[in-house]
Amino acid sequence: MELILKEDVQDLGFKDDIVTVKNGYGRNFLIPQGLADLATPSAKKVLAENLKQRAHKEKKIIDEAQKVADALKQLEIRITAKAGAGDKLFGSVTNIDLAAALDKEGHQIDRKFINIKGGAIKRTGPYEAIIRLHREVVVEFPFEVVAEAK
Repeated sequence: MELILKEDVQDLGFKDDIVTVKNGYGRNFLIPQGLADLATPSAKKVLAENLKQRAHKEKKIIDEAQKVADALKQLEIRITAKAGAGDKLFGSVTNIDLAAALDKEGHQIDRKFINIKGGAIKRTGPYEAIIRLHREVVVEFPFEVVAEAK
């Protein structure tokens, strides 16, 4: 089943992409949730025209995302968490915590666009996250998890 995505869908595609999915996934999830429409020939023509008109605006958005990416590369984030013996954390550090730390620094980034390599963090040390600012602008962001001072 061919669909046109209305929004970004993780592990599937970005807004306005034409994707092929299994019939059940499209009929039972993507279309009812409002995430996609059927890719009929007329819908494809409308999409092509919209993409052509949006190309100029898209360049401006990509430039802004690149500026944010350059600013993020200058940042050094340290997330403090309670830790026990052997640098093991009480709880874990997730993309929500990283989004909050970036927000404190003045960069408001939605947590769904932050992907920490290896998932939730359970120990102190240096880590890396992938932050997607735009479909064409992705930043590998290093940060550190440190133990809270007792």
